[in-house]
Amino acid sequence: MKLDRTLPKETIDRQYDYMRRVKEWNPDGLKAHVLTFGCQQNEADSERIAGMAKEMGYEITDTVADADLIVINTCAVREHAELKALSITGQFKHLKEKKRSLVIAMCGCMVSQEHRRDNIKNSYPYVDFVFGTTRLYTFPEILFNCLLTRKRSFYLDAGDEGNIPEGLPVHRASKFKAWVSIMYGCNNFCTYCVVPFVRGRERSRHKEEIVKEVTALAAEGYREITLLGQNVNSYGKDLYDDYDFADLLSDLCKIEGEFLIRFMTSHPKDASFKLIDVMAANDKIAKAFHLPLQSGSDRVLSVMNRHYTRERYLTLVRYMREKMPDIALSTDIIVGFPGETEEDFEDTLSMLSEVRYDNIYSFIYSKRKGTKAAVMEEQIDDTVKGARFERLLAVQNAINLDKNQKYEGKVETVLVEGYSKTDKSRLTGRSERNRLVHFEGDEALIGSLVKVKILRGDLHALYGELVKN
Repeated sequence: MKLDRTLPKETIDRQYDYMRRVKEWNPDGLKAHVLTFGCQQNEADSERIAGMAKEMGYEITDTVADADLIVINTCAVREHAELKALSITGQFKHLKEKKRSLVIAMCGCMVSQEHRRDNIKNSYPYVDFVFGTTRLYTFPEILFNCLLTRKRSFYLDAGDEGNIPEGLPVHRASKFKAWVSIMYGCNNFCTYCVVPFVRGRERSRHKEEIVKEVTALAAEGYREITLLGQNVNSYGKDLYDDYDFADLLSDLCKIEGEFLIRFMTSHPKDASFKLIDVMAANDKIAKAFHLPLQSGSDRVLSVMNRHYTRERYLTLVRYMREKMPDIALSTDIIVGFPGETEEDFEDTLSMLSEVRYDNIYSFIYSKRKGTKAAVMEEQIDDTVKGARFERLLAVQNAINLDKNQKYEGKVETVLVEGYSKTDKSRLTGRSERNRLVHFEGDEALIGSLVKVKILRGDLHALYGELVKN
């Protein structure tokens, strides 16, 4: 074993003591609202914040106006997410004016940046306290001190960065889908990304803790379990000499229960044939792989510090489709990275046509303070970036429509997630290959697996009818 980053049990016990003290301090009937921006890792963090709040006697509410405690969990990956979080926080000022006892906190990736933390301190005086990503487990202690002193506080990440808490309470947002963080942080330092600066270096949870958590979820009847990490393919490198992510997946597939395993996010430089073989051999692993490309140009990939080439990426794709011909592939694409030429962009478009992704998450490049790309010369004009973005979508939309129409007449197994956001007369869910499926059905089906015959494939979703037994 290499380096154990798990916090001592007495450290977590100390926080449980603060949870008890907050519960004793507060009157009954208080409510908490947790607002989340950003990735699935943030959603998982928010479930632990909500879990600690419940342990401290708060009822979790979806109605912000009813809350006595508001926690805003922020994102820093894109400027839009930061500005949206700040804008919504600004709207809470009037709530504080009406209810002076209201406690407002901010946490997450955005506030782990010094310039944003200073901005909140100076421009948002109604925010009571701020804490970064590696301070999440100290939330009860911070809240108790706030209630006791009513003084504003701003907690830095420095000091205990890299430590992993185990045993915190969790309030899961779903009764049938669960997030399980297997590692935290990132060592890659892509030149456009702030994640290593706001979430710290890579550190893995013990395999025994992960197996225990997934076993409990399976026993509780969870149908879908998603393993999370900034780079899940690096799992175990900091902790074990002879145990990796593929080994972890193999162990999790041995757990009894009817559940499907997903994972994200993968880095192509660390994706292995061994991992693909494990996926192909186990029915409990969804045949869907999110493999961020970012650019189809070797030159741009090098400047991005991605540590793989176009050909290395395509080799992985070919091997996946050799082992799992019907695997669904999705990816991330950045348009308008500094210095991206028309030829570079055409290389990206050609990758879409060659790989034929089932889905892409595309983003127009935006500067992130503190990253190398933010100070690079040859920043691309917004008009050029916008035009390229539209061309990218046009290529992928045609692929999406063609792929979705090929599902017509097929029967898909679907995990029912709820009612459609755009049509309340239809239920919606996702297939194993992550296709969004809409169909008519009874509310009692939510959380269950059903068979749906696909009647129509549109650009963004499949439409079908429930197959009766």
